Amino acid sequence: MSADAPVTTAPVTAGLGAPRRSSRARTGIGVYVLLSALAVAYIYPFLVQVATSFKTDAEAASSPLSLIPSSWTVAAYVRLFGSSDFPTWALNSFIVTIVVTLGRVFFDSLAGYALARLDFRGRGFVFALLVGVMAVPGVVLLIPRFLVINTLGIYDSYAGMILPLLADATGVFIMKNFFESIPKSVEEQARIDGAGTFRTFWSIVLPMAMPALMTIVILSFQGSWNELNHFIVSTQSPALTTLTKGVAQLASGQLSQGSQYPIKLAAAALMTVPVVIIFLIFQRRIMNTSEGAVKG
Repeated sequence: MSADAPVTTAPVTAGLGAPRRSSRARTGIGVYVLLSALAVAYIYPFLVQVATSFKTDAEAASSPLSLIPSSWTVAAYVRLFGSSDFPTWALNSFIVTIVVTLGRVFFDSLAGYALARLDFRGRGFVFALLVGVMAVPGVVLLIPRFLVINTLGIYDSYAGMILPLLADATGVFIMKNFFESIPKSVEEQARIDGAGTFRTFWSIVLPMAMPALMTIVILSFQGSWNELNHFIVSTQSPALTTLTKGVAQLASGQLSQGSQYPIKLAAAALMTVPVVIIFLIFQRRIMNTSEGAVKG
């Protein structure tokens, strides 16, 4: 009996393992199918947007969800650049977005470092105010923002469009948390070598914060590029219209009557291109910098 025990036990164990592996495989397949369906549902509207921009007005109205136009045409793009102020809108958006992104990287980093490392009176209260600002919906601040801009005399100007966006609470919060993760011994060594506070921040600590800086770049570029509410309350001149305001005007039928789906979706498709490019470029930088920091 003792000699036969191993012989009878092994087949039973193997028989139990096979159903478990089969069940895990079915579960994995089900998860992948669900994720694929969610991905298709998420991407499909963007594909419809791009496909419709190459359709005629009649086909866009009759077959709005088809992904392959029966007759490809770039008439919507030609009309967009020839019959609207799209180039002016794009130029304004690029100017505002680049300046705001650079400003946020600098000022958010300074404020985050001050809250993380400098010991000054009221630091806890300032941080509490920062968290409170993050909890307030941005639309609530539109009227006070308009009053401030108008009082300062910078309404309907690049200054009014840019200055209120040069710093944001979320960016300061991100930088503060990242600076707190850097060992203080690095800064102490720099001070021993004679470096001042700003020199330590600029030459030692800031280069170590590249992953957080790349995150700020992505969030700032995307946020200022897609900003609409602030530009509504800060400008009224057509010469200062940004892409978000311009595309909104197209959606309301600025050029003429009718649906005009191709030209509207062509503008929306072009508007997404810079954000996608910036995200892809700096996402790789985040990954590479993080891996380097881990290896170091």
